[in-house]
Amino acid sequence: MNQPEPKNRTPLFLTLVVAGVFLIGAALIPLLVRGQDAALQSAQVIVPPKTIDQAAPPLALTDLEGQPVSLEDYRGKVVLVNNWATWCPPCQAEMPEILAYYQAHATDGFVVVGIESGEPAKTVLGFVQQYKLTFPVWLDPDGSAVAAFNNWNLPSSYVIDPSGTMRLTWTGPVTQATLDKYVTPLLEK
Repeated sequence: MNQPEPKNRTPLFLTLVVAGVFLIGAALIPLLVRGQDAALQSAQVIVPPKTIDQAAPPLALTDLEGQPVSLEDYRGKVVLVNNWATWCPPCQAEMPEILAYYQAHATDGFVVVGIESGEPAKTVLGFVQQYKLTFPVWLDPDGSAVAAFNNWNLPSSYVIDPSGTMRLTWTGPVTQATLDKYVTPLLEK
């Protein structure tokens, strides 16, 4: 009796293997994407500041309640002056970072003075409430702060030591990691 020749199973086997690899790969994609997102979120960009040694400008503005305020009011503390605007995406991005650092170091003689450049008090108050800012926020309707620091780029930040001398400056957003690395040593002196 003649037996039928065995059928070639190679194409069916290869199809099953390829389909299995495809399904496993498709199942792994969300895990890889989530892992990449987590890695990107945990990456801490540390932008070095420019080191300076000059007297802070004699800046006086008003706060959100319309009360007069001055940098001189904070003599004896380490002050981070942050010039920003409500409409500025990098400014928006750095606010949670600055707030977190401020909340961690407010009892160490550290204060943030956020100076909003040009918007009306009502707009600024909405921003302050949205970001739950707890540090002092000043209004700068005519650009006095950016002129005093001679830097019209937003955001821009300046660290002033307890004696009133500017020590560090950044143009562009800062992160909590950057502040930890460069400002914390000033608080430990």
